[in-house]
Amino acid sequence: MKKVIVVSVVFISIALHAQEMVKKQGVKKVVMILVDGIATDQFYKANTSSIDAMTKTGAFSEAYVGGIKGGYSETPTISAVGYNSMLTGTWSNKHNVLDNAIGAPNYNYPTIFRVFKDAYPNKTTAIYSSWLDNRTKLVGEGLPQTNNIKMDYHFDGLELDTEKYPHDSVKKYLKRIDAEVAREAANNIYETGPDLSWVYLEHSDDMGHLYGDSQEFYSTVAYEDALIGLIADAVKLREKETGEEWLVIVTTDHGRMPTDGKHHGWQSYRERSTWVALNKPITNDYFKNNKVAIVDIFPTICDFMDIQIPIETAYELDGISLTQKVDIYDLEGFCFNEKYLKLKWLTVAKETEKAKIFVSYTNYKKEGKKDTYTLIGETDIQDKEFNIKVKPNKAFKYMKIVMQTKNQISNTWVKVN
Repeated sequence: MKKVIVVSVVFISIALHAQEMVKKQGVKKVVMILVDGIATDQFYKANTSSIDAMTKTGAFSEAYVGGIKGGYSETPTISAVGYNSMLTGTWSNKHNVLDNAIGAPNYNYPTIFRVFKDAYPNKTTAIYSSWLDNRTKLVGEGLPQTNNIKMDYHFDGLELDTEKYPHDSVKKYLKRIDAEVAREAANNIYETGPDLSWVYLEHSDDMGHLYGDSQEFYSTVAYEDALIGLIADAVKLREKETGEEWLVIVTTDHGRMPTDGKHHGWQSYRERSTWVALNKPITNDYFKNNKVAIVDIFPTICDFMDIQIPIETAYELDGISLTQKVDIYDLEGFCFNEKYLKLKWLTVAKETEKAKIFVSYTNYKKEGKKDTYTLIGETDIQDKEFNIKVKPNKAFKYMKIVMQTKNQISNTWVKVN
């Protein structure tokens, strides 16, 4: 009798597992991994076998942070600033995180977690981080300005436990914390499979500040790469067992100074120079032939997970999705004599296609209000430029331009001269 009961239980378990597999087949999930402060040239010099293995069947691109150098969106190459550019898909002229103090984020530019939860309130989110501020200040958990968003799971704040992780001058405690964060992320992702999660690893940046371009730093990059491999392996195992489809995005938040690699924060080529690695192949020509940006991660996640972006958010995004067809890029504008507008852009598309151009003369979005956009013309994307007479509002020093094509929405700000 006992044997019959055991066999019955086994068959029931197998049947339930099969039902769960069918239920999850094709479900799309994403994990963002941000490892701090590794310039592109440093990435190439270090042993990054885990990321290399991931991109062998996926994709890799050099990238940049820092917005438009010398322009309205120039963004400090500082850690929290870079994180928030990734989370909001905007540069600091919009999200208003200017340093690691995170004094007054503008939550009117929502994070990917807010947009995701609004689209799928019953799906789950998670954060695994060595820095508590990522959840409490950047995501803004529990704040009225973020509509009291709450992460479904979090593992962070370990840096505040100085008894378990006594702080030392060479930051070995952060090496231990990163290991704990990665292990928890790998275990939790494998066991529960949160739909959208963010892993943050910090130790590399601190070693950069201490040692700059050195063997100590490159060894730390290899260490972080191994932790990333642990998470990537957990994702692959879960994919195999559940039938889910996971997008893993690995990136960094800034480069380092060109002189010795110790610090960052300014606009040198090396400080702006970063990279993006994905576990899925990318086929669009824009990705293949251009440096991508950290702000491209937000719309990429939305496309992969079929998240409908509210139009008022879409009009403000500074990034381009890396998984959809790209019609135009590098949209920029000029205003002459306070009445003549000239727009220029590039395209990788071969065919002709109409684009609509809208303008707003206000920036009420900054205050959480809606801007009014007016259609000012249509053009073919192959023209690569557009000219028109406009009537800007002198109270706002810029015009906000939106160009809407078949596959994307692009925007730029144009200074009124």
